[in-house]
Amino acid sequence: MIFRQLFDSVSCTYTYLIASRHGGEALIIDPVLDKVERYLQLLTELDLKLVKAIDTHVHADHITGVGALRDRTHCVTVMGEQSGVDVVSVRVRDGDCIDAEGISLRVCYTPGHTDDSYSFLMADRVFTGDTLLIRGTGRTDFQRGDPEAQYDSLFNKLLKLPEETLVYPAHDYKGDTVSTIAEERAFNPRLQVASRAEYVELMNNLKLPNPKMMDVAVPANLRMGLHQDEIEARGWSLTCDEATGLLGAPDVVLVDLREAAERERHGEIPGCVHAPYAELRENVAAGGLLHVLAAAAGKRLVFYCAYGERSAMAVQSAQEAGLTRACHIKGGLDAWKKADGAVSETSV
Repeated sequence: MIFRQLFDSVSCTYTYLIASRHGGEALIIDPVLDKVERYLQLLTELDLKLVKAIDTHVHADHITGVGALRDRTHCVTVMGEQSGVDVVSVRVRDGDCIDAEGISLRVCYTPGHTDDSYSFLMADRVFTGDTLLIRGTGRTDFQRGDPEAQYDSLFNKLLKLPEETLVYPAHDYKGDTVSTIAEERAFNPRLQVASRAEYVELMNNLKLPNPKMMDVAVPANLRMGLHQDEIEARGWSLTCDEATGLLGAPDVVLVDLREAAERERHGEIPGCVHAPYAELRENVAAGGLLHVLAAAAGKRLVFYCAYGERSAMAVQSAQEAGLTRACHIKGGLDAWKKADGAVSETSV
């Protein structure tokens, strides 16, 4: 396995790059905007394809690099379903899995620092964001933080993991790089409490100053979606009403770019073809499924995904491949449902 722990000295943020092999697919957790060029360089050096960029929560002390990495690599962006970010490709919830080639992260909802805080578990380690730090815990006094919720996240979830589980947080201010569940249970001063009430009292009396970047970082991190208006301005976008008028037309193929688990949970627009976004490059290249449908069979490709981000990128890729009639449904299935569009269940 390839595992890199990268550090931003300005915000004391740890970013994690994970892949199963050289030349394979990679995931990145909590990237920082100012370090994007370094991440891209490392991806090139290790011959990795970045497929998913994940934020554990909306950060207040730095601007995320998730959006910039999406724009540069066409990777899928991932956050928790409680996140107030305008657009991300995939919104996950407790119990989900985030997969790449040879890598699987189990999603664990751990609110308290913020209401959208998540941790991500591998076999021998956990990426705790700001919920559990090394010899500390994330503050709970802004962004809908809640010390009671954090107590539950810590004592009823994270501290119940096997003692040898490695703890990799999103920040450290003392130079520590890794801990274990056993160490934190024994030596973390904020965990040496006798009750929920004692923990709440401790957290409510920290009286910490706000992060220096908070007024800049939070608004920027809430608006990182791909600008679908730019796709619309090029004539590559359909409203839900316009898409409804095309359904069933003999020269139209509706293409669902979502992953199997998304389709199973949220349903699909009737009559669609499933062509996952992860396989897009192969599918729009000469000889690929979508290229054959569009170029050989004369079909118009109409892409959709969950919120319109992946489909907007898919339109760009299809256009670059010479499939000039391709378009997408702006806002994805989320907008489709809000417009009372038909949705059918699917069993995957």
